[in-house]
Amino acid sequence: MRKRFKLPLTVIAFAALLMSSCDKLLPDERESVAKNSSFTQDVYTPTLGRATLYNTFNVGNSTQPLTFKIINPRTYSGEAAPELTDVFPVKVWKEAYTGDETSFEEIEKKRGTEMHHLFEIREHSGQFVMWPEAKSSFVHAQPDSGYIFDVEMSNSGGRRYFRNMRLKPYREIPVEPTTQSPVTGQTTYVGTGPTSWSNIFGERSGQLIYNIGVVFHKISDEGHSLSFQFYDTLQNPINPKKFNLTDWAHLVHGFDMQMTDTAVTYQVAYPIPLTNLETKYTTTDGLKAHVAFSYDRMGFGDRRVVADLQLNFAIYEPGQWQIKFLFLDDNPNFDDE
Repeated sequence: MRKRFKLPLTVIAFAALLMSSCDKLLPDERESVAKNSSFTQDVYTPTLGRATLYNTFNVGNSTQPLTFKIINPRTYSGEAAPELTDVFPVKVWKEAYTGDETSFEEIEKKRGTEMHHLFEIREHSGQFVMWPEAKSSFVHAQPDSGYIFDVEMSNSGGRRYFRNMRLKPYREIPVEPTTQSPVTGQTTYVGTGPTSWSNIFGERSGQLIYNIGVVFHKISDEGHSLSFQFYDTLQNPINPKKFNLTDWAHLVHGFDMQMTDTAVTYQVAYPIPLTNLETKYTTTDGLKAHVAFSYDRMGFGDRRVVADLQLNFAIYEPGQWQIKFLFLDDNPNFDDE
C-alpha cells in the first residue's frame, strides 16, 4: 500500500513566490537592429512622369516594426534639393480601381489629392516611391548625375544608417512603345509598330502586309480623350467601320464612344492603364493596355479570312491623344475575292 504525502501549504506558497521572483529577474526581450538588414540596390533610376515603386528592402533579423526615413537628400554636387525635401500635391487612389467602373466620373471619384515628397520611403515597409508629378522641368534627370540621399532605419532597440544611396531619374517617356531615349529625350524614329498582326493582305499586291507604322500624337494637354485612326499609303483615312469584327464597346476602358468615318474616340482616365491590375483591357501582367482590331472577308476558294491587328501600349500623360495606324506599302484589302 502506497502512502500519499501532502506538501504543506506554506511550502507551495514559497515555491510559487520563488518562481515569480525568478521571472522578474529575467531580462526584457529587446528589439534589435540587425547587420544583415539591407537594401538589395543602392542606385534607383525611375522614369519621371509615372508612378514607380521599389520593393528592395531585406529585413534580415531586425525586429519589426521598423521605421524608415530619407535624410539629407542633396544633389550629386552636395547642394540643397528642395524638389525632394518639399511636399507637392499628388493624385492618389482613395478607393481601389477594379476595371469595372462604368463612367469617367466614377473613376475620378475614387481618386483624390494628397501632399507627398516626390521621392519618398514608406514609413514601415522600406519601399521607395517616385510619384508621377515629378518632372524633368525641375527634377534633375539623366545625363545629370542626380541625387545622393541617406536612409535611417530604427526601432526601439536602436538605429542604423544606409549612406550615399543614389537617385538618377530618367526623363519622361510619355508613351510606350517608343523609340525615344530616356536620357536625351530624343527619338530615333517618329513612330513604332503594332505588337502583332495577321492575315492582312494588300489591296494591290495580294500579299501579306508587313510594313505597318504606329504613331502617337498628342493634340492638347487639356482634356482626357483617346482616338484611334487608320491611314492608307496616301495618308487618306480608312473608315474604322471596315474593321467590322472589332469589339468597339470594350476596346479600352473608355466612355462616350464616338465613331465617325475617320476615327473612333473615347473619353478616358489617364494614365493608361490606370494601375498594374490585370483587367479585360490590359495585358496579362497589367502593365500595358491591349487593343485588337479585326475584320473578315472571303478569300480564294470561298475561304473565310479573319484579319487581326493588335497593339499593347501605355500613355502616361493626360490630354487629347490620337493613335494612328499607318499602312505604308500597301492598303489592306477589305473586299471579298
